[in-house]
Amino acid sequence: MPFHRSPRDARQARPALPSSWKNWLGVLPFLLFTALFIVLPSVYLLVGAFRDNAGHFTLKNFADLFTPSILSAYWVTIRISLVTAVLGGLFGFMLAYAVTIGGLPRWMRSALLTFSGVASNFAGVPLAFAFIATLGRTGMVTVLLKHWLGLNLYDRGFNLYSFWGLSVTYLYFQFPLMVLIITPALEGLRREWREAALNLGASSLEYWRRVALPILLPSILGAMILLFGNAFGAYATALSLTGGFINLVTIVIGSQIKGDILYNPGLGYALAMGMVFVMAGAMGIYFLLRRRSERWLRR
Repeated sequence: MPFHRSPRDARQARPALPSSWKNWLGVLPFLLFTALFIVLPSVYLLVGAFRDNAGHFTLKNFADLFTPSILSAYWVTIRISLVTAVLGGLFGFMLAYAVTIGGLPRWMRSALLTFSGVASNFAGVPLAFAFIATLGRTGMVTVLLKHWLGLNLYDRGFNLYSFWGLSVTYLYFQFPLMVLIITPALEGLRREWREAALNLGASSLEYWRRVALPILLPSILGAMILLFGNAFGAYATALSLTGGFINLVTIVIGSQIKGDILYNPGLGYALAMGMVFVMAGAMGIYFLLRRRSERWLRR
């Protein structure tokens, strides 16, 4: 009896066709966008960081990065990024857990994900104005708390235009981003893993400590690193809310590049390159942790 191959086997037996230049047309816009908005600006920053105001080669811009005021700006920016990344990560994780594994109604999950998609992109001047109108000295919530409960937030030490006030503002777009990132990882936890752990005598706490958290930890840490980079590069929100009162790196860069008194574009470019290195390191750690988490979820 002759052997007949199925069409599926025939397709699998065909040799792979060599890639044609037409196959690259689909990714050409992406490559062009990457070159114009990532590669070329980075090269321009790197070249400009080695030039003074007269256009001559200099290393002074990078030497000035170690002055106390510049180091203080980096330290404040790193602190606020760490605080909002950790708090936003924990709060976002709990919300994502509640709507995926916690048993809340399905409509609640859809509502939270829709809100997170909008709020994670709500920043800049509109966000600053919203918080001023809500938690400013004459904001709606501040006035209501004062008249209804006799509680004056600003007499208790709260100040919207301070480090913690800016941190609360950043959290508005930090925890929704965490929800969007960590929800797929939580949904990737297989029910069979929990059932197997319970059948072997493990409690719910032991399951989370020995099975679920080790699997989710790379995703959680990676998402927090992404939140760190998101806050580290924020500019418009901080400038609109505090008017430059808080010494952040992004605000210092803006002052050096377009300022009237502190005009030194070369130093601004050097500051920007320092941010590029910090964020590149953070993104590198994020991708490594993400790959490790994906290996677990594919098993």
